[in-house]
Amino acid sequence: MSDSQGRFKNVIDDASRYTQSVIDDFASRDIPDTLRRDFRETYDFYVSDGERQRLATMGTFQRSVFSTWYILRGLFLKLSPVRRLILVLATILAWGGVTDGGEDTFMGFIVLLFVLGLELKDKTQARVELQEGRAVQLAIMPVTTPELDGWEIWMHSTPANDVGGDLVDHISLGDGRVGLTLGDVAGKGLPAALMAAKLQATLRAIVPDVDDLATRASKVNRIIRRDGLPNLFVSMLHADVTANSGQVDFVNAGHHPPLHIHEDGLKELDRGNPAIGLSFDSAFNAQSVQLSGSDLLVFYTDGVTEARNEIGRFFSDERFLDLVKHCHGMSAHALGDRIIEAVSGFVQTARQSDDLSLIILRRIPKTNS
Repeated sequence: MSDSQGRFKNVIDDASRYTQSVIDDFASRDIPDTLRRDFRETYDFYVSDGERQRLATMGTFQRSVFSTWYILRGLFLKLSPVRRLILVLATILAWGGVTDGGEDTFMGFIVLLFVLGLELKDKTQARVELQEGRAVQLAIMPVTTPELDGWEIWMHSTPANDVGGDLVDHISLGDGRVGLTLGDVAGKGLPAALMAAKLQATLRAIVPDVDDLATRASKVNRIIRRDGLPNLFVSMLHADVTANSGQVDFVNAGHHPPLHIHEDGLKELDRGNPAIGLSFDSAFNAQSVQLSGSDLLVFYTDGVTEARNEIGRFFSDERFLDLVKHCHGMSAHALGDRIIEAVSGFVQTARQSDDLSLIILRRIPKTNS
């Protein structure tokens, strides 16, 4: 086979693959759900809260007209000034071609594709950078679950975006003790991810040299307040767990109350102190909970309770508490899987709206030898 024949065959093979890919895309059953989700996300991105309130007072036809206008206007205003001018030029050319039947319509289409190509290039570059950031974030996260005599510990974190603002971490304290941290930075995306990394580095520097939980929290708070962004703060649960002991000592800095699942049901523990980074003068105090055999302790972020389905309904605190309150005796891993499956079943095809993280501890009952 000659070189020209080989190149021609490669072109035919590529065209065949691309054609099959397009056919497979059209055959996908996910198209209606994807279109609905994409429209909802586009609407949420380009239409402000005030505009949504005005739309809510309109009739169906008027609302469709104004919502289209709000989306198009938002899209236009988010372009750079140069790209706005190019888009205006494309519109003028296309309109001129329609009115006089000339070739300007084709030129307008080409110019519009040029603007679309520029936006796609920027998005692709940003996605690559975020994926690299995610790789760095995963590299500094723990890859194993701590093993501690008398305890089963299960940890999980799923970011809503390429990078996440939740922190799930553990650190060995020696003498059969482990420090556990679950943090949730206010916000999502890259700023939240950087703050979570800052929190992790600060904790790992402080924890080994400071035994008192309240002192640890105070030191971390001062550093995060000093070095963080003014509008970012972190809710955090930080705990010490000792081998062969049912006691868990922890500091709750503005986070959801831990859930103690015991033989008689469920108890929500105290919410505790202010979040990390709100004020230099925040005071923190340690709490303790005693777990008996097969008791469970659940730390979770609001990515669980505030997970939303396609129509915008939340998974909710009530549904979550009902899910876990009769789970005494389950393993930590089984309970974690149950929570993840329940949230996924509720959300279904909706895009994940927030980072979802869990730490579950189970007191392993003593066995008679």
